[in-house]
Amino acid sequence: MSMALNIMKNLPVPSESLGFALNRRCTWSWSLGLSSSKLNISKHRVKRSNYSTSSFTSRSNSSSATEKENHRESCSLVNRNFLTLKDFTNDEVKTLLWTAFDLKKRIKDHHELYQPLKGKNLAMIFEKRSTRTRMSTESGFASLGGHPIFLSSQDIHLGVNENLSDSARVISRFSDIILARVYSNKTLQTLAKDGSKPVVNGLCDVYHPLQILADFQTLHEHYGQLKGLNIAWVGDGNNNVTHSFLMGCPKMGMNLRVASPKGYEVDKLVALDADALCKENNTTIHYTNDPREAVESCDVIVTDTWVSMGAEEEKAKRLADFHGYQVTQALCSLAKPDYTFLHCLPRKSEEVSDEVFYSRHSLVWDEAENRKWTVMSVLHHLLMDYNPVSPMPKF
Repeated sequence: MSMALNIMKNLPVPSESLGFALNRRCTWSWSLGLSSSKLNISKHRVKRSNYSTSSFTSRSNSSSATEKENHRESCSLVNRNFLTLKDFTNDEVKTLLWTAFDLKKRIKDHHELYQPLKGKNLAMIFEKRSTRTRMSTESGFASLGGHPIFLSSQDIHLGVNENLSDSARVISRFSDIILARVYSNKTLQTLAKDGSKPVVNGLCDVYHPLQILADFQTLHEHYGQLKGLNIAWVGDGNNNVTHSFLMGCPKMGMNLRVASPKGYEVDKLVALDADALCKENNTTIHYTNDPREAVESCDVIVTDTWVSMGAEEEKAKRLADFHGYQVTQALCSLAKPDYTFLHCLPRKSEEVSDEVFYSRHSLVWDEAENRKWTVMSVLHHLLMDYNPVSPMPKF
């Protein structure tokens, strides 16, 4: 063994001139004939850049210490289902956001090729059409080296000619993880109960947790932290995005005000869960039928569609019931001068005026992009642990 180590000391430092590709994840490994032993000299990921040999070596040393330090704080979520933020602790939600920040920095900002999910298959079950959920999930999973398989309700026997439980069992045999965008939360529960692989909620009638992670990442990028922000929701209270805000805001130390018309209030069971979370985290939730009351002195204004997919036959009635709930400049003038605006898209003009939607206050395009980084974080963590290289941000 001592002779082998002496050999290792005299080995030259690898460089691109020796055929080592530093634009991909590198593991230098020599078999020295010592039974089944292999000595791994470095396992550090290197971004595609004009790294010199010396900069590569120094990054390896510093990154090793950072990863060890961060590992103590990062939470393991392997083989969990991601159906609602209610099922995750404050630290677990922070871990998912931390990873999203880290992946965005490494892959987008530093052009690093990081593909730990090679050989993994993602089943994407879509009963509802989608732009952002489909694009973010397919491109995100592929960026991590995995293979996304899109399955619309027109392509498979999901509950048609084959019961849902059987479909869950079969799809699990061909995939490593499942993301489902469906009409009913009961469908997600069946996929999770009868399938054998982790299930991610890509949207259902009750919750939309992936959207809220993207919203939180967007707000953190703008404000620098989340704790103490006052969020005003203006629109449908009985909405999957509203419900997910109710589950997520208390965990991040944010206060929430929900303004909705009579008859469109938050689901009572969701409200009970939200009240309990507020008590645990010393935050507040306020419900009102007056948009002006919700928006006054708030930091963030959020709205969403008034007519969800599947409720098209109610469009005329809903448009009448939501009269006065459009987010306009006049309404926003009641908020803080530096307020921000969010909308999960697609947007209709009756929900928010052009003056607000296209203004400097609007973060909707960053919000849409961050759907990719947050879903990448979730998929990565449910399949394998991730230890961010960057320090944990202040939340």
